[in-house]
This record gives sequence, C-alpha cells and structure tokens, in this order.
Amino acid sequence: MEKLSDTLKTLGPGLLFAGAAIGVSHLVQSTRAGADYGMGLLWALLLVHLFKYPFFQYGPRYAAATGESLIDGYKRLGKGMLWFYYLLTFATMFTIQAAVTIVTAGIATKLFGVSDNTLIWSVLITFVCFLILMIGKYRLLDNLMKIIVIILSISTISAMIIAYQNTSYRFDFTPVFPDNKITIAFLIAFMGWMPAPLDISAWHSLWTLEKSKTQKINPKKAILDFNIGYIGTITLGACFIALGTFVMYGSGETFSDGASKFSEQLITLYTKNLGQGAYLIIAIAAFTTMFSTSLTTLDASPRAMARTTELLFEKAPKNTYLIWLIFLSIGTLLILGFLITSMTFMVKVATIISFLTAPFYAIANYLLITSKHTPPQWHPKIGLKILSWLGILFLIGFSLFYIVSLINY
Repeated sequence: MEKLSDTLKTLGPGLLFAGAAIGVSHLVQSTRAGADYGMGLLWALLLVHLFKYPFFQYGPRYAAATGESLIDGYKRLGKGMLWFYYLLTFATMFTIQAAVTIVTAGIATKLFGVSDNTLIWSVLITFVCFLILMIGKYRLLDNLMKIIVIILSISTISAMIIAYQNTSYRFDFTPVFPDNKITIAFLIAFMGWMPAPLDISAWHSLWTLEKSKTQKINPKKAILDFNIGYIGTITLGACFIALGTFVMYGSGETFSDGASKFSEQLITLYTKNLGQGAYLIIAIAAFTTMFSTSLTTLDASPRAMARTTELLFEKAPKNTYLIWLIFLSIGTLLILGFLITSMTFMVKVATIISFLTAPFYAIANYLLITSKHTPPQWHPKIGLKILSWLGILFLIGFSLFYIVSLINY
C-alpha cells in the first residue's frame, strides 16, 4: 500500500500530459473519424500512438535523468536548434490555443445555457484559466488535473457503454485508407494532434522539473507516470472513435464549421440516440475534455517560451512566464475575434502544422536522449531505438505523402 501511495503522489506530469492531449484530437477529430469512417481509422490512432511514443517519453526521461528540460537540451545541440524551436512555438501557439478555446467555448454555450456567444465564453474561459495559473500556480494545476482526468475518464467510458447498448452497429475494423484530397487532409489532421503535437514533450519535461521541486522523481518513476497518462490517451481516443461510430456513423449529418453549432449538433446527436438521461454525462465528458486542454496549454506554451527566452537572451525580463501568459491570452482572443465562425478551419490548420513539424521534434529528442548530455544508463535500449528510427521515418514519410498529395490532387 505504501508503494501505491508513493506512486499516486508521484503522478502529475503524466496526467497533465493526458489533460493537454485529450482535447481537440479526441472530442472533435476522433468523433469525426468515427462518424465518417466507423472504426476504419482505428489503425491510424494505434499507429500514430506507437510511432510517437518514444519522442513523448524522452521528455520526462531526459528531465528526470539530467535535472534540466528538453529546451535546455535543445540549446546544447546548438543555438540554431533552440532558435528554430522558439520561432516554431511562437508561430503555432496562438492558433493552437485559439482552436482549443473556441471548442471549449462552444460546448459551454450548450452546457450552461447562460449565453450562446462563443466569444464571450472564450473570454471567460481564458480568464478563469488565467486566474487558476496565477493564484494556484503549478501545485493547483497538478492537483486539479487529477480530479479533471478522473471525471473525464469516468464520464467518457460511461457514455461509450450507454452508446454501445443503444446501437445496432456491429464492429467492423476493416481499415479505411485515404484515396482523395479530402480524406487525405482529414487523416493528416487526425494524426497531427493524435494524441498531441510532439512539442508537448518539451512541456512535459518542464512539468517534470516543477514536480521535482516538491518530490524527488527518478527517471523510472517519471516514465511510469508518463506511461499511465499515455495509456489513458489511447483508451479515451478509441472511446471517442467508438462514440462517433455508435451515435453518428451513417446518420448523414453534416457538421458545422462554427463552434457553437458544432457543439449543439454533437450533444443533440448524442442525446437523441442515447436519451435525455445521458445528456449530463455527455456534456460533462465533452466540457472536461476541452477545459483540461485549454488550461494545460495556456500554462505550457508560456512556460516553454519563458524558458526559451531566458536561454536565448541574457537580459530576459523578470516574470517572463507572466509576460508570455498575458501575451498568449490576449493574442488568442484577438484571433478568435476575427475567426470566431471558422472553428473547423482553425483546428485543421493547427493540426496539419503540428504534423508537418513533428519530424523536427522527433529528431531533436532522439539526438538529445542518445547524446553525451544524457547519462548513459538512461539512454534508450535497442528496442526503443529501433522504434524511434521507425517513428522518424513514419513521420517524415507521412509529411512527404501529404505534400505530394496536395500537388497531385
């Protein structure tokens, strides 16, 4: 029991990873995958989890083994590497935050019924997340995420069981492969954020260091914590595909590009097929899914940019994290003010960018974890190295496949 208690206390960064990962990729993309292709894209979910696994795991492994973040490690590989990370993060963080916030706001309009204005809800959600991070800092984020992930898991699995009991669908796992521009673009978008963009590995390393300030964490415990969170993302990803399949596959429903309308269609379809009694379960699952992502991403991007700024510029200002947090919050709301009606477009752009930049993070993380900067005893074993090589080839190959498909189609 003592060992179990110690393990539960160590849990934190892995659940933050899960909270950040289980969001648009699951609620929006996985549900759409099930609605449009049944269980035909389950292969893609499993494959991308397999090939991205090493590069996500290297974040907590490196942090626990060296006492520094992956971002510090990128500088050790060369300042040019760190500059590339800095510019890449800056170019994508506003779109990513806007995408997750607008989906959260769309669900809130239907769950709480106070207002159907998604911009007002976006402002409110951003403000609440901002206060949580300012008042409670990492400790509150860590504790709150444990509660949110538990609620999310219970409500999602319950919704899937109810959906299964109310469907006549019989499982068909025949793989569906892209054969035109639309399906190829969706597949890339689906895999781009499944389970999450690879830059979350750097976020994870920062969270691991924060956790280590209050509790000693060795690489073995950090990897266990990560594995628990990663298994959760796979399980809930499959649950959302199944939900989309059971409730929407073959319905002929066309989803709106607007966040509010999309959320209304989503919850209406669920309750129509599962009954009004399931409404609260569905709504809680959907909202906790997206709120956890909004909260963790609003913390992570400023945390990463703050550390990068400190490493790149000798005279970085004090309270760098707060400055970036305010900057991201304002920038996100400005983007939403102009693109509030095109949720699907923002999600698609953000996820495709994430997939196309994934090879950079995969290569950088692998070079770092196998370099002299990581203690030899924590270098990956040969099996994980082989999986890393295959993963890099997979990510590069799919990126090239997408680019070629755009030209040919």
